[in-house]
Amino acid sequence: MSTKKNGLLALLGLGALAWWKYKNSTPEEKQVVKDTINTAKDNFNKFGSDIKSKASDVASQVQDRVGQATNSAEKTMNQN
Repeated sequence: MSTKKNGLLALLGLGALAWWKYKNSTPEEKQVVKDTINTAKDNFNKFGSDIKSKASDVASQVQDRVGQATNSAEKTMNQN
């Protein structure tokens, strides 16, 4: 438990330091931080969209294969 507590305190300390540094930054430095955050957010959203697209493609391939297997099985049963 103390490891979690220490980790949380360290995270809070880093957050407080980052906030203090941001508040005392020049407008140009603040804009750099905002741009970095926006770029990271855009990249994260793009990554999420790519994963959704790939998952949809895989699901379609699985459905096609199941359909082919079903058709094959039906043909085999009808021949017997």
